[in-house]
Amino acid sequence: MKSGCQKYIPFTPISLPDRTWPDRQITQPPVWCSVDLRDGNQALVDPMNLQEKLEYFHTLLDLGIKEIEIGFPSASETEYEICRELIDGGHIPDDVTIQVLVQAREHLIRRTFEAIQGAKNVILHFYNSTSTLQRKVVFHADMDGITKIATDAADLIYEMSQPMIQAGMNLRFEYSPESFMGTEMDYAVEICQAVLDHLHATPENKVILNLPSTVENCMPNYFADEIEYFIRKLPSRDCAIISLHPHNDRGCGVATAEMGLLAGAERIEATLFGNGERTGNVDIVTLAMNMWTQGVDPGLDFSDMNKIKEMYERTTKMPVGDRQPYAGKLVFTAFSGSHQDAINKGTQWMAEHDSGYWEVPYLPIDPADVGRQYEPIIRINSQSGKGGAAYIMQQNFGYDLPKAMHPEFGAIVQKETERLGTELLPQQIFELFDKEYLSIPKIYQLERHRLHEDARHGVASAVVFDGEVSYRGKVMTASGEGNGPIDAFFNALHDLPEGHIEGYEFVDYKEHAISSGSDTQAVCYIHLKDPKGQDVFGVGKSHNINRASLRAILCAINRSLLTAQE
Repeated sequence: MKSGCQKYIPFTPISLPDRTWPDRQITQPPVWCSVDLRDGNQALVDPMNLQEKLEYFHTLLDLGIKEIEIGFPSASETEYEICRELIDGGHIPDDVTIQVLVQAREHLIRRTFEAIQGAKNVILHFYNSTSTLQRKVVFHADMDGITKIATDAADLIYEMSQPMIQAGMNLRFEYSPESFMGTEMDYAVEICQAVLDHLHATPENKVILNLPSTVENCMPNYFADEIEYFIRKLPSRDCAIISLHPHNDRGCGVATAEMGLLAGAERIEATLFGNGERTGNVDIVTLAMNMWTQGVDPGLDFSDMNKIKEMYERTTKMPVGDRQPYAGKLVFTAFSGSHQDAINKGTQWMAEHDSGYWEVPYLPIDPADVGRQYEPIIRINSQSGKGGAAYIMQQNFGYDLPKAMHPEFGAIVQKETERLGTELLPQQIFELFDKEYLSIPKIYQLERHRLHEDARHGVASAVVFDGEVSYRGKVMTASGEGNGPIDAFFNALHDLPEGHIEGYEFVDYKEHAISSGSDTQAVCYIHLKDPKGQDVFGVGKSHNINRASLRAILCAINRSLLTAQE
């Protein structure tokens, strides 16, 4: 054997210079078939019990899946009993088809027919391996021998099906040339056409030809070439439904399925979250939600993704990764500062415009589409930027910080994350905000006040402030006049007998309500320049908007003085 990577035989692509699939678009969903209860279940360390399978089955029904492969009833007594419970227990709606899998072997086929007695809609799915490698190392058979296995099975299945069909069962057939991806395409066409002939397929009674990438061994574009080539060459194309069963050995299961659909496939066999042998099957969630993001309704309901994920993890004992597309805990989360800022601006833009489209950077879908909330979108660690903490304050607590204040508060939050070395939760961020702005030590404090407006005919009105302000615990009378409440208060502070304030310059302010109803409170943000020309911000909160603004001024001054003392 050769050493290193030289011991592997590279995939040989077929020649298809006039391929047409790259120019096509996916404009409608395929027929979906879940293979969770067979392919997914047989890959579990601890296979599901009857109750778990029944719960899983009903979840698949709730999602809107109409074709469900329930198992391999000839493989074990347990699989047989589950099939019978679904049928005899009345679990299968009239518009849902169960699918059962069986190898192309006579005694297993006969046992499978026993298992499906009494069902209304059934797909009998049989298979045998056709790949070059399996013919060589497993079956030691030539193409004719492999074809005979398939056609003998087809003859028996067709014969045994006729009484059931005549009795009213809607029984359809599916054939898989297992390891299709590694089969010579002309031979794949030949064996599949032979099976169609032996099953007496017609345009009115089509047979499902399932073309599985049982072991994914080539790039998705090569697979799409195979599918387009196969469809072109199949003589009885109008008598077949082309189905795919992509595995994920190269991590390309979703791309393989999407390109296969472009190449002409009409049906997909898949599992929730890609469960299955080895690296798993194509993920039906990702595939369907990819269509959703392109304006194509997949016909499946993933509006409560957390509930689906919880059921899956509990019944399969398999975790859904934090980064699993559309379903993972962190897939709608941004730690990066620039990403957080863009998401924040995107949500604000959406609130201000009514375009009818989802237009938020870094979020390919609206999290609400899968039952998720906006709160976790932005999370704060040492990599987060100035806008992230402001977003949390707005979304979680209703504080809409002015943009000029974002760098100051962002730096406070970042310093804390670096000190702790961990992510900060929203409540921790609010506690930082409260400590830094709302509950800071009060060198100056407003004790009481009265504002009144002196309006005279022909003269610009003036606002007069009268009240008491304490400085380091000493209460002093203060009064001042100005063109508004803020200006009047500043003038009163300038005239204090002790600790009078000089050198602070008013820059800007912003105010808004932070609750609704009769208990509405106002919050005011004040932007000042301190005597050294540095920016400083203060926050005040009160049921009275004027009191909130006065408190915000003192907050900014107190913060400035406390910083100077450090």
